[in-house]
Amino acid sequence: MNISIFGLGYVGCVSLGCLAKNGHKVLGVDISEVKVDMINRGVPTIIEKDIDTIIEEQFKAGQIGATLDYKRAVLETEVSIICVGTPSSPSGQLNLDYIYKSCANVGKALREKDGFHTVVIRSTVMPGTNAKVTEIIEQESGKKRNEGFAVVSNPEFLREGTAVKDYYNPPLTVLGSDSPKAVEIIKEMYQGIDAPVEVVDVKVAEIIKYVNNSYHALKITFANEVGNIARKLDIDSHEVMRIFGMDEQLNISTKYFKPGFAYGGSCLPKDLKALSTLSHDYYLNTPVLRSIESSNEEQKRVALDMIIDEGKHKIGFMAISFKAGTDDLRYSPSVELIERLLGKGKEVKIFDRNVQLSRLIGANKSYIDEKLPHISNLMVNTVEELVEHSDIIVIPNSLSKEEIEKIPANKSIIDFARIPELKDYQNYRGLSW
Repeated sequence: MNISIFGLGYVGCVSLGCLAKNGHKVLGVDISEVKVDMINRGVPTIIEKDIDTIIEEQFKAGQIGATLDYKRAVLETEVSIICVGTPSSPSGQLNLDYIYKSCANVGKALREKDGFHTVVIRSTVMPGTNAKVTEIIEQESGKKRNEGFAVVSNPEFLREGTAVKDYYNPPLTVLGSDSPKAVEIIKEMYQGIDAPVEVVDVKVAEIIKYVNNSYHALKITFANEVGNIARKLDIDSHEVMRIFGMDEQLNISTKYFKPGFAYGGSCLPKDLKALSTLSHDYYLNTPVLRSIESSNEEQKRVALDMIIDEGKHKIGFMAISFKAGTDDLRYSPSVELIERLLGKGKEVKIFDRNVQLSRLIGANKSYIDEKLPHISNLMVNTVEELVEHSDIIVIPNSLSKEEIEKIPANKSIIDFARIPELKDYQNYRGLSW
């Protein structure tokens, strides 16, 4: 495949060499004469393990070259990959001028080209950039999207120092486009890369790099705060985090990574508070740990506002335990939400198959007797009773198939658990989706 790469910086240079090594003919494009000259001498534009050898080998094999002429690059290739910089402004917003200018040049060149052309946005960009780029290319080329050209969002997951290794061994390849034809072309371009290909909505592809890197930053700061606490206690922090990382069922896994309602229960709030208090006792500032509870409180506020915004008076809750599959009401965010709604004069009814007052025993019964003695007046025995009472139904936890089937399709629903069967209901709203 003949490929052009716009931008011969870090991502562009690595992509140039690695694509060529995989058998493609690759032409780099840059406004810098110095970078173009370096590639045309078989010299990489960056310092990175193994890339010098790859660029030299592929140059000698006649697989790579570089030019200042963007028209030549587009006319001689089937795919153009945009790898130009997206620097941050002082306010934190991205400067996408280089992206827009490069794509405008691609569009101008396409005026002189017959046949389908695929443009790949490899640079890290904000959601909405793909759509904007498509408009620019349409205006400059006079061609229609997905007919004369298409745009694919394809974020890179390269780390400096291991970029070549990362290129050939990515965790996955993400492609976002509304053109199935373009997606198939890029899949073919990546043949030989041993990684699953995920074809997703364009905006998912655009935002995922920011989510990845923000989480990586969180991991580092979390580990550092744990390390600071451990040091004060004369504990080996690396041994603590080694044991932490061995739990691949919860700690290093997809568990808890589903946006929805706030956490609760008898463990998470208590143990988080204990660790935060411990750090405070040793005069340590642990802002990440400290902010977790405030973020959780903010999610409760978001949920409350969503219910209030519906303007309904009679509200039904299907499930109030702190999570599905239990009758534990201690520190349940649903109970707290109900208390706030009652305080605002709302009429609330509750159905929870696990929370039946006649079966409650032990700590949970004591908790209700002491903290929620009025709950028996709010409980109903069947889904049908709840539906009949409610103008709006709030669903904090997952439901059984039988319970879902009893909810009429015309009911107003606020879903905290993302139940797929409800998403097409007439008046459906999801908490974080």
